[in-house]
Amino acid sequence: MVSVVSLTRAVAATAVVLSVAVIAPAGALAAHDCPAQPAAQTFLPWGDGSYYVPAPDGGFEAGAAGWQLSSGAAVQQGNESHQVGGDADAVSLVLPDGSAATTPPVCIDVAHPTIRFFARNTGSPMSALGVSVVYRGLLGLPVTLPIGAISGDQEWQPGPALPVVVNLLSLLGGASDVTFRFTPSDSAGEWSIDDVYVDPYSKD
Repeated sequence: MVSVVSLTRAVAATAVVLSVAVIAPAGALAAHDCPAQPAAQTFLPWGDGSYYVPAPDGGFEAGAAGWQLSSGAAVQQGNESHQVGGDADAVSLVLPDGSAATTPPVCIDVAHPTIRFFARNTGSPMSALGVSVVYRGLLGLPVTLPIGAISGDQEWQPGPALPVVVNLLSLLGGASDVTFRFTPSDSAGEWSIDDVYVDPYSKD
């Protein structure tokens, strides 16, 4: 079972972003200018009816093309067992202690509220995997914001839908590119991830 360990920082960040967004000019509220992409109800078998699009090479079938991998993060044989990306998918990404993996830039706007992916942890069940979003703040400088930390066990399972949070900043200036960073929070886990998706529509 994969579950959220902590979203305290994300909740606090949401409050900050909302306090900024309320001063946005009225015309900015219509900013929904990310390119349209085919979307599907990828997580419907787990009770999530939202439509999702894959992050760039989110299934790692192109060798993690465009991803930044460090300190042992690498593509490995063995796909997540639910094969949501297709029966031909055959790989995933391993994240050993001290490693990190960062997606290529992903376009988000106010209609991109969550990120979701599959995870497995064959190490200690007390371990956690941290997820952050990296974006440019209002001064144009890169900011890393933790949006969640998940727990997991030896079976591949979808993680919870984590709030992107900073998508609300698009109310001030339209769509923007962000990256998502995955890193083990401790040395006790043996983490793998696969099939990273972004929700391009608000939930009904």
